[in-house]
Amino acid sequence: MPIHLIWGDDYEACNREIEEIIQTVINPSWKSFNYSQIDGNDPKQNFRALEEVQSAPFGSGGRIVLVRRSPFCNGCTIELANKLEQAIKLIPDNTYLILNNSNKPDKRLKTTKLIEKSIQTNSLSKEKSFLLPLPWDINGQRNLVKNILYKFNLKMNHETIDLIVESIGNDSSLINTELQKLSLLSDAVNKNLNTDSPREISKELVKKLIQNNSTNALEIANLLLKGEIIIALNKIQSLLKNGEPALRLITTLTGQSRGWLWVHLLDSQGNQDVKEIAKLAGIANPKRIFVIRKQIQDTSLEILLELMKKLLKIEASIKSGTNPIDSFKDNLLTDSKILTNN
Repeated sequence: MPIHLIWGDDYEACNREIEEIIQTVINPSWKSFNYSQIDGNDPKQNFRALEEVQSAPFGSGGRIVLVRRSPFCNGCTIELANKLEQAIKLIPDNTYLILNNSNKPDKRLKTTKLIEKSIQTNSLSKEKSFLLPLPWDINGQRNLVKNILYKFNLKMNHETIDLIVESIGNDSSLINTELQKLSLLSDAVNKNLNTDSPREISKELVKKLIQNNSTNALEIANLLLKGEIIIALNKIQSLLKNGEPALRLITTLTGQSRGWLWVHLLDSQGNQDVKEIAKLAGIANPKRIFVIRKQIQDTSLEILLELMKKLLKIEASIKSGTNPIDSFKDNLLTDSKILTNN
């Protein structure tokens, strides 16, 4: 039986990989019979998944059982582990089990060892990981943009890639969405060009599409730095009502706050090398250091740390499903006096 172990916090890339497997294995005419998606957070559904993978596909093509938030390599009950050990021997060759989780598999678990053994002995079985680069890993973020550019048959120069990185950060889903828009814009502008070769995306086109949203977010960041919380919240609410993705907004705010914090810390240590500060702070354009120094010249380290702490709490809250504006209000209005320089 082919097993695909797909893990990592880059949900966009994981989903692309899963979709490619589905399109390769399943005959579209038989998809309603041969495709099951299971929620791994539900113990009953996990047992159901192990029952379903023992069924041969209907009609032509293969069968897929996809377990989202799979517990099999990250902690499961003894009963479920025993069931997997029994079921794995009874699954047809043309039935695929896809196990998807954001966390790295725990290699100490018996179930993980069992699955890895199956992957090693079956040429159709695979393990793939898709991890987002850390917020301060600028080269990793650049490579993330390059990989998605390749998917859309696009190309950019280094300066334009850095603009994407500075505007969006390491959010794979948002990068994918914005580059898809740029691909469509490029098609509209270059109707008569050969589409087989990669299309060049100019810095001007990128600015036209994303700079307005980024500028608004940076304006909000400056308001937060000054302690003008109510004004910032009104602008946040307006942006969200106009369709600005909450995660893109918080990514920009967090990135700006992180840059302020790093520059403050490095300056306080007597580091005057702008290029070195930019590299350590994860800032693509060293010239931004001069702007940041001016922004934070009257701001204490305590204020910067508190702002960063609040923004990280907001990000975690939004990702856990809380209404975005409630996340901003609940965290920014709590002890907000500390975010003022007065």
